[in-house]
Amino acid sequence: MRKSKSLINNLDWPLLVAFLTLICFGLMTIYSVAFNEEHPNIFSFSEKYGKQIMWICLSLFLGIIVFLIDSDVYKKFALPIYVVILGLLVLVLFMPPINGARAWIGIGSMGIQPAEFAKITTALLLAKYIGEINLKQLNSNNVLIALIIIIIPMILILLQPDAGTFVVFTAFFFVLYREGLTFDPFILKFVNIIPKVKFKKTWIGSHFIPILFVLVFLSILTILLGHKNIGIIPGLPLYGSLGIIITLLVISIAGILFIQKFGTKRERVKVRLIIILSFIIGSASSYFVEYSFGHLASHQKDRIELFLGLKEDPNGKDYNRNRAMAAVGSGGFSGKGYKNASVSSVKTNHVPESETDFIFCPFAEEWGFIGGVILLLIYLFIIIRIIVIAERQRSSFNRIYAYSVGMFFFYHFAINIGMNIGFAPVIGIPLPFFSYGGSSMMSFSVMVFILLKLDSQRRHVLR
Repeated sequence: MRKSKSLINNLDWPLLVAFLTLICFGLMTIYSVAFNEEHPNIFSFSEKYGKQIMWICLSLFLGIIVFLIDSDVYKKFALPIYVVILGLLVLVLFMPPINGARAWIGIGSMGIQPAEFAKITTALLLAKYIGEINLKQLNSNNVLIALIIIIIPMILILLQPDAGTFVVFTAFFFVLYREGLTFDPFILKFVNIIPKVKFKKTWIGSHFIPILFVLVFLSILTILLGHKNIGIIPGLPLYGSLGIIITLLVISIAGILFIQKFGTKRERVKVRLIIILSFIIGSASSYFVEYSFGHLASHQKDRIELFLGLKEDPNGKDYNRNRAMAAVGSGGFSGKGYKNASVSSVKTNHVPESETDFIFCPFAEEWGFIGGVILLLIYLFIIIRIIVIAERQRSSFNRIYAYSVGMFFFYHFAINIGMNIGFAPVIGIPLPFFSYGGSSMMSFSVMVFILLKLDSQRRHVLR
């Protein structure tokens, strides 16, 4: 009895209240957008709003169960449950495709997406592994194992293919960066083979997040310039990755000549090596992006080209995004009122998937700019609250898991809202606790309740 009171007293109520608020708003929006006059009862299980209530109840039930389990269990069984979910990710590859992807395991008329739960198991195992190593004595094997934990489910998810969840998994790299786990040991293992060169750390390894943004920029630039001549050398057409590589080569040569003339003898060797490594990484990534883009499925390539403005197809493959933006804009400042959405209503079918990936559209149409801002503030509050929870943890395991959850929320929130207002490509990412669907609701609920449990017992952890 005393233990139960202690758990309740230590529960982070602000996060729990925000979580329940989103669930209520989401259910209200699904009821509004999918309303059927023949089945007006919200508990009608033949309709999506009735099914969503079932998923919410099941998710809360699972959440309570994981909250009642001792927090040490999650660390102890992190590896076994990770392996089980990997097995399910392999199993779905042999399932019949649904909407072009083998991502679902059917249970009667329902279906479960193992990829949603892979985020939880990967976060737990990564937290367990990093929490047990000494970051001050980090070696290349530590980095390699951490990467393997992340990359194996990413590859299996890409094979489905599920581009949205694959992108979300890159959130783990930000978690590694926060914990100070860099690629330095991995890079140094090869760099220090070179005679007369002895690095203790590399600029590339310790700044891989900024470098990641640079590589993303180069990737976008490569695609944009795929059919456009850079024109850096008169009379010589330079398209796509070739143009990027030649440009990087010119910059690299200029940098080497500059350091050769003005740098000290000690600086010359190291800076030259950094420039050469940067050139190799930049050139390789540019070529890889061009090659990969050329081998994408036509619908995937079309989505990227539409997002980057390389082609226009307002009534075709860019229809969803255009109609979503029209629905959001039609809400004006204060909205049209509850159940008065016209552009994004399921009845009109102007916005496909308006109760799942594009659920922000009907909400913004009904509640306008004011409602949209309030919803964004709730999500921002949750993300900031999770960061606060992460920073007050005494255990590395708890902190790493908390940051993983926070990054998942940020990715889903930013990309989903971006899809609805035209700032992000349409890659099928649900809005947490808001979009219709059981897998997303259950996985995020379990994710949050595990976090609440770990946080409620943080004082039991010795520093």
